[in-house]
Amino acid sequence: MQQNVLILDFGSQYTQLIARRVRELNIYCEIHPYNNPPKDISGFKAAILSGSPFSVRAEDAPHPDLSEIRGKKPLLAVCYGAQYLAHFHGGKVEPSETREYGRANLSIIKDAEALFENITENSQVWMSHSDTIKELPTNAVRLASTSDVLNAAYRIDGEETFAIQFHPEVYHTSDGKQLLENFLVNIAGVEQSWTPEAFVDMTVSELKEKIGNDKVVLGLSGGVDSTVAAVLLHKAIGKNLYCIFVNNGLLRKNEFDSVLDQYKDMGLNVKGVDASARFLDALAGISDPEGKRKKIGNAFIEVFDDEAHQIQDVKFLAQGTIYPDVIESVSATGGPSATIKSHHNVGGLPDFMKLKIVEPLRALFKDEVRRVGAELGIAKELLGRHPFPGPGLAIRILGDVTAEKVRILQEVDAIFINGLKEWMLYDKVWQAGAILLPVNSVGVMGDERTYEKVVALRAVESTDGMTADWVNLPYEFLQKISNTIINKVKGVNRVVYDISSKPPATIEWE
Repeated sequence: MQQNVLILDFGSQYTQLIARRVRELNIYCEIHPYNNPPKDISGFKAAILSGSPFSVRAEDAPHPDLSEIRGKKPLLAVCYGAQYLAHFHGGKVEPSETREYGRANLSIIKDAEALFENITENSQVWMSHSDTIKELPTNAVRLASTSDVLNAAYRIDGEETFAIQFHPEVYHTSDGKQLLENFLVNIAGVEQSWTPEAFVDMTVSELKEKIGNDKVVLGLSGGVDSTVAAVLLHKAIGKNLYCIFVNNGLLRKNEFDSVLDQYKDMGLNVKGVDASARFLDALAGISDPEGKRKKIGNAFIEVFDDEAHQIQDVKFLAQGTIYPDVIESVSATGGPSATIKSHHNVGGLPDFMKLKIVEPLRALFKDEVRRVGAELGIAKELLGRHPFPGPGLAIRILGDVTAEKVRILQEVDAIFINGLKEWMLYDKVWQAGAILLPVNSVGVMGDERTYEKVVALRAVESTDGMTADWVNLPYEFLQKISNTIINKVKGVNRVVYDISSKPPATIEWE
């Protein structure tokens, strides 16, 4: 049985990073809002409390019920969690006299062997808080300090409860992974058994039990997530999986045919459906990004409903939902989540479809999906394919969508992506694409004035898409691509390069 770690989220921007670091230790973990934990936590071997944008001194501060955790399971409280344990259990938390944000160095106290094993004096950590712990809670023993923070880490006597004022999950905490390993493996005794092989075996077994002899329809996109989901399902239910690849008219140049060719040798039952006219008609005159997403989502549902009715006794719709999709759709504070964008594959289906949802990758981050794909023997070229948005080029065409705009963007995108591959840059980039801007600019071509479209190129590096930074592509490459686009794509006379990071920007423009 898989041993789990429970992460209680208080709304920190770093909570997802805690989960990623734990997964990197081959330990399975789940994030749950602090005020909506699992009803049964008996299967969790240890718990971690996240940071938070709140102050424990605020009236509306998150106030979790830890009665089933504290003293009963090993507990690591991070930042807000450390302050919470202090403030409400006999200690004192006050506003910091000096700003406690950024890099700091630990001075480790003698009594810290268990949590700080193999972590040296002056190890760098990352602070991010405006309050500080002035007095430790009842029965607490200080474990570490920094030059500005006296109580940087402590433990509670008589319990396997540890608290740290810094963030072990971020890159700038140099021994953060070691600290998490010390707590989870050495102190809590969690087994490091969360591997791609174990995930495949467990998931195939669960899918067989859940689906039985029923039929499943799956929408393939040609991307990593849906492909890995398809191969997992095929391994579990074989011929009862029916895959549909829809041409929504918003794919990359020649993508419909090339993706169908890729699937030919994989043993999957794949049907290609050209519904491009249907999608473009639905998008006519729609400029609002959310409006476009909803129109596309509705059209997909209509197409799938049509196709599913052609297969007798279909009971399930499979989706390639992954963990970041789920996380971004859950509120950590109990109120409405701040919706950045609609996730096309998170949530329910219209009642008329009468299909149950199966999501075999729901627990995985993107890099974990790729590792599982490699375990399943999927070709490296397919696993290395850049993420591509579900709504396709519709959200890379700012403003309304027309067949001519799609043609222009497909040509530009093909030049950019093929150029990255020719210059051996494709695998160094997490995601790349072109955006057609809703503006024209003046240009000169052959002594004539032009007034044509502007395109923006975007290339980012990331590990899971939760955060991203722009890629510093060589000037010579950008110069070559810009010239090729302007010379070969009729309707474009200016190319710009997007150097925004996420946050504050998002990877896609819409």
